[in-house]
Amino acid sequence: MATVMETCCIEQIGETAGQVWNCLSENGPMSLTKLSKLVDAPRDIVMQSVGWLAREDKIEIEEKSRGRMIWLK
Repeated sequence: MATVMETCCIEQIGETAGQVWNCLSENGPMSLTKLSKLVDAPRDIVMQSVGWLAREDKIEIEEKSRGRMIWLK
């Protein structure tokens, strides 16, 4: 049962990573706050997807005074 749940969750994170990538591709750099509002997924899944893309070296994240900015490499 746990394996099925993990696989489902990983698939959802991967699919959301694609949505995040597309959103950044279409709209350019943006804050993580704005990104999580534009992507149609729960905020925690969006954040995990951002981590996925960061691990794959597909995005840049920079700490700003008012939050984090994210963009495609």
